Amino acid sequence: MTQHIPQRQLRFFMTATAPCPYLPGQTERKVFANLPFSDGAWVNDELTQAGFRRSQNIAYRPACESCDACVSVRLPVVEFNFSRSHRKVLARNADLSRDLVEAEATTEQFDLLRRYLHRRHPEGGMTDMGWLDYVAMIEDTAVRTHLIEYRMPSPDGGPGDLVGVSLTDLLGDGLSMVYSFFDPDLERRSLGVFAILDHLRQAAIVRLPYVYLGYWVRGSQKMDYKARFRPMDALTRFGWQRLPVLPDTPMMPPSDGQAGQDTASAG
Repeated sequence: MTQHIPQRQLRFFMTATAPCPYLPGQTERKVFANLPFSDGAWVNDELTQAGFRRSQNIAYRPACESCDACVSVRLPVVEFNFSRSHRKVLARNADLSRDLVEAEATTEQFDLLRRYLHRRHPEGGMTDMGWLDYVAMIEDTAVRTHLIEYRMPSPDGGPGDLVGVSLTDLLGDGLSMVYSFFDPDLERRSLGVFAILDHLRQAAIVRLPYVYLGYWVRGSQKMDYKARFRPMDALTRFGWQRLPVLPDTPMMPPSDGQAGQDTASAG
């Protein structure tokens, strides 16, 4: 078997210390590298599996000195059991259409993102995102990526109202949910949870073993929803292990290692 040899060695950098967006009173730093265009897809696979997260052509991972609350997590597709509540979410959204589209930004998507951010994350750093920033977020990459659009039924046979979007990378061993957003007025549908369940179904169809959810941040209300999915694997100092992790099994501190995994967002 031929081993892939990258055309150039990655260079890793550290960001300055900044306030943590998830845990009050904490600060954060990140280690990051630029994804090369020539080997971007392969490097993204390796880094995602090692705990990094992709944003455009940057792969990053928390490197906080006094906190290791951010834990890379993924769902094993074959072993995942849809609970009764999961089946109810799927049933509530059975009327939605699902379209896989090229990673190309539209004003319809951007309008939905703006509504989502102002309602769900009004204090977040993405709230001031402009149109060109959104285009870069979706299109500025050389990895294998695409968009999933979820739409309401249309009475006239045309495209229904857009209610959810997921930016998703195709990896060698799974789907990585890079960022998802949805209609904030449709809380009863649980669209963030539905997007994850839908990705599990799609990964099963194409026989991919994992769905990467990015970081579960212990103690953050914004990320608590990820802990409700079981079974779930977490990246520890000893590799990927099944949750719940034993108390004496330390999570991988973001400053260790140099090859990587993710953070997905479903909201």
